[in-house]
Amino acid sequence: MSREMLNLKNAAEHVHMDANELRHVAQRGEIEFDEHGGDLWFEHRVLDEWAQRNLLASGRKEQLRQHSVILEEHRRANSSDWRVWRLFAPTGIVLDVPGKAKAGILRDMTSIADATGFVYDPDGLFKELVAREETASTAVGEGAAFLHPRFHDPYMFQETFIAYGRSERPVFFGAPDGQGTRHFFLVCSTDHEMHLHILARLAVMAHATEFLQILDEATSPEQVVEIVRAAEEGLLK
Repeated sequence: MSREMLNLKNAAEHVHMDANELRHVAQRGEIEFDEHGGDLWFEHRVLDEWAQRNLLASGRKEQLRQHSVILEEHRRANSSDWRVWRLFAPTGIVLDVPGKAKAGILRDMTSIADATGFVYDPDGLFKELVAREETASTAVGEGAAFLHPRFHDPYMFQETFIAYGRSERPVFFGAPDGQGTRHFFLVCSTDHEMHLHILARLAVMAHATEFLQILDEATSPEQVVEIVRAAEEGLLK
């Protein structure tokens, strides 16, 4: 399979970073790169995988910065009405996920996503979720984890959507605050840019709104969607 490569300038624009900052990150060994003709070159999918990890591992200040950049992009593209709450399907929401450990949760969330009918390869999705968690946990604290495949594959899903599962009890998932995780959001995107936008929006919502605490009390899939909608609209006022 041929590798799609980006030079330093294009790679920095792709991940919303200053080129010199990205150069320093690469030279510290955080991202694989090739050097040709005095320029740094990054494999597109490797860069995307790093950007996902970096976003979730960064602090609230950096997440807010990236979210602001994304909002401005949507305004320039006349798509400022884009919302994550519209990506939740009632058939992909379960409020009593039985898994008691990480492996069980990943299997349960794969099944929940598959129930929407939008997943082409459930086994492949599960393997990618496991690979992502082996690289670094997708738990962000506050009781939430934003699951996603390690490497983005635009042909894994029929359309972009978010599956949600609330576990029966908090599960140790490697959260940075050391607390258990109960709210699992599985981001299934056909487009990498949209994938990062969804992660940024959810991360900011987790830290800047009370929607996770309110989700503890949800009793139906429809109520979950309404809670997410209210929190997102409040954030964007």
